[in-house]
Amino acid sequence: MPVDDLRSGTWVTYIGGRATSARLRRCRIEVTAGPDAGLVRDIEASVIRIGARRGNDVQLTDSKVSGIHCEIRLDDRGYRLRDLDSTNGTYVSQLRINDVYLQPGAQIALGQTRMKFEPLGDSVEIELSDQDRFGSMIGRSVKMRELFARLEKLARTDTTVLVTGETGAGKELVAEALHDHSPRAKGAFVVLDCGSIPPNLIESELFGHERGAFTGASTSYAGAFERAHGGTVFLDEIGELPLAMQPKLLRVLERKEVRRVGGAKTQEVDIRVVAATNRDLGVEVNRGRFREDLYYRLAVARVHVPPLRERKDDLPLLIEHIMATTPGGELASIAQETIDLMTRHDWPGNVRELRNVIERAVLLAESPENEDSLRRAPAASSTPAKEPTFTPTPSQTATASDASMTVPVDVGIPFKNAKQNVISEFERRYISRLLAQHDGNISAAARAAGIDRMSIHKMLHRLGLANPGRE
Repeated sequence: MPVDDLRSGTWVTYIGGRATSARLRRCRIEVTAGPDAGLVRDIEASVIRIGARRGNDVQLTDSKVSGIHCEIRLDDRGYRLRDLDSTNGTYVSQLRINDVYLQPGAQIALGQTRMKFEPLGDSVEIELSDQDRFGSMIGRSVKMRELFARLEKLARTDTTVLVTGETGAGKELVAEALHDHSPRAKGAFVVLDCGSIPPNLIESELFGHERGAFTGASTSYAGAFERAHGGTVFLDEIGELPLAMQPKLLRVLERKEVRRVGGAKTQEVDIRVVAATNRDLGVEVNRGRFREDLYYRLAVARVHVPPLRERKDDLPLLIEHIMATTPGGELASIAQETIDLMTRHDWPGNVRELRNVIERAVLLAESPENEDSLRRAPAASSTPAKEPTFTPTPSQTATASDASMTVPVDVGIPFKNAKQNVISEFERRYISRLLAQHDGNISAAARAAGIDRMSIHKMLHRLGLANPGRE
């Protein structure tokens, strides 16, 4: 690694096309003015958080500094300073910034504090897993193997974990893998989507209720924590949890006991908690929408799932896996030109979007670039690309033909509607057979299909099917 290229924070050694080691540069933050002048922190992390509260990598006593004020995050382009919606702002070169890439030696101002940011010449080794998968997650990239190594360690503990990442990146797969590789693997894995439950029912779903506790409570009900006794509770979209409910959740996390709505006695629960969000909870804390004490209680260990655009070298492996797990996909192939086109797309929907594109292509035996998402992919050069093709084998062509004979095609309606009818019928048959094969167990069905549980729930609702599954 060139000594003068201090904008780059990581470097990787490859042998035979596979990363064998990776290193992370240390960074120094020196407070040059303000109440904490003289404070120096040498930090070896890809995310550095700065603020007035405990838990920050750099904790300041400046009264003008917000609890979680700003962060410096290392990505492929360098060190990125981002203000986390602080009260008094973050400044670089006397300009108030929201998001900016830092140069070595940059001067940062927040409140009455002045700091100097400097990447150092020494580094620490990043631990990489020897495996290319963990649970249902797959990846050979450095970022995924770094994630796998961290998850392998966390799975052996009962530590509360906060999983962050964009929608579709695979946060639920992280939670499932932590459970399946833990000493609690034989216990229940209970999922609660905080964003999909009406506010008036969230307390009952979390803690349960006694008969007669409220209108409609005709029987007693065990909440998520009771049902997960001896296992793991996964609180998905924790950032959507109503503010009024957060102190009650904090109490359960600290005391490991619950009391049902309308109940008089408490019950001890032996649980591990994994929470996930696509929101930045540091920003939510500063905005007053998420309790700071609950945030720190959930973020005992933090795990970030990288978006697909930051690990495009995993695309061929993911495509191969999705094709192998999609009915009929093992009999089809995707032309290299199409794969090249797919690598130029940013995949805002992440792995979920990739899976949807491939599944539809296999079903309809058509080119994945016909999907809207791939039509938005930027061209790699000004030279027109050769037309990519999705190439089904003769067996796959026969399968598609047979499907068209069983699903009526109405040419009297728009093509898009006719196409959706075929897709819906495929989804209906596939999900029905999948659940039947796994005796209605949605979690087991989701793992077998390589999709998350919420995708099955949403599919059942979209298709108007009664939810016959269980957790």
